Amino acid sequence: MKQIASFCIDHDTLGKGLYTSRIDGDVVTYDLRMVVPNAGIYLDNAGIHTFEHLFATYVRNSAYSDQVVYVGPMGCRTGFYFLVRDSLSPAEVILLTQETMDFIAGFEGPVPGAQRSCECGNYLNHDLAAARAYARDMAAVLRGWTPAMLDYDYDK
Repeated sequence: MKQIASFCIDHDTLGKGLYTSRIDGDVVTYDLRMVVPNAGIYLDNAGIHTFEHLFATYVRNSAYSDQVVYVGPMGCRTGFYFLVRDSLSPAEVILLTQETMDFIAGFEGPVPGAQRSCECGNYLNHDLAAARAYARDMAAVLRGWTPAMLDYDYDK
C-alpha cells in the first residue's frame, strides 16, 4: 500500500504549532500540534475529549462556520486535525484558531454536547481543567504565528 503523506513527516523534528498538512481539492487539513511528538508527554483522553467539544462548538458557531469541515483529535494524542474549505485564507485559519484557544482557555460552565444519550457517547470522560490548560499553552505558542510558519519545513 502507498504510504500516506502524514506518515512521511519526520515526527522527531516537529514542534508545537499550527501547520498545513495537506490540500485535497477545496479542503485544507491543518495540524494543531499541541505536544512534541515522541517526547513521552501526550494529551490525556478526557482533556482531549473536552477540548474537542469546545473547539468544534466554537468554530462551528463562528463567522467561518460554513467553511469548517471537521475538527478531531490525532490518534497519537499529540494534537488535532482542523479541516476547512480553501475559501478560508491561512491568515483567517490562524486567527480563528487563536480565538478558539482563547475561548477554550476561558471557558466556564457545562461542556457543550456532553450530556448522556443524545449528545455524547462517553459523557463521563471529560476534563475541563485539562482542556483549558491545553488551550492556554497553545494560545501562547500561537501568539505571533504567521502564514509563513504554517509550513512544516519552517525553520523555527
